[in-house]
Amino acid sequence: MTRVTFLATLGALAGAAWAAVPPPAALAGATPGLWEIAGLPGAKAPAKECVAELATLVQYEHRKANCSSRVLSDRGNSAVISYECRGGGFGRSAITAITPRSLRIETQGISDGLPFNYVLQARRVGECPGGTAQQAH
Repeated sequence: MTRVTFLATLGALAGAAWAAVPPPAALAGATPGLWEIAGLPGAKAPAKECVAELATLVQYEHRKANCSSRVLSDRGNSAVISYECRGGGFGRSAITAITPRSLRIETQGISDGLPFNYVLQARRVGECPGGTAQQAH
């Protein structure tokens, strides 16, 4: 399984927790695809990831976990979402849609028993190779 296919599958699974909750308005104009993520702790350069479900960006620290989320506020181009994950860990993210192709995500919480707090800049840069992120959000 390639890394891109794995990430697309992972995104689909993480997005399943959002299935019962409508996505916040801040994500309404954004679409799945190839996203460049800057601001990752310890990373010297932005990462490119195939994102099948935009909810994975909101819970980026726990993108591999099964989490349930709750939209705390939803005001047009910005939203605040809290989430809790099975097996421990939780977070709270504030997302701002600068444009449908550019998102700012401020996230904090507890992961693996340790606190995290960072800001991500996510920018859609195209389609995923092989069209693996074609899933609607």
